[in-house]
Amino acid sequence: MIEIKEMLPFLLPLAVLQFVLLGITLYHILTHDTYKRGSRGLWIAVALIGMEFIGPVLYFLLGKEDG
Repeated sequence: MIEIKEMLPFLLPLAVLQFVLLGITLYHILTHDTYKRGSRGLWIAVALIGMEFIGPVLYFLLGKEDG
């Protein structure tokens, strides 16, 4: 059975990447007024609830206004 200590070198960088991506996403949502789809509240909820890469990726693919 694999112990958590053996997985830490793999999991730690992923966790850091996840929180950095979430931070960038929230910063972008809070500093912009227009979105392709939805509102600021919707995208904050999507980013926080879908925090494990999915929410931020959805925002940048579907919600971020170009330009």
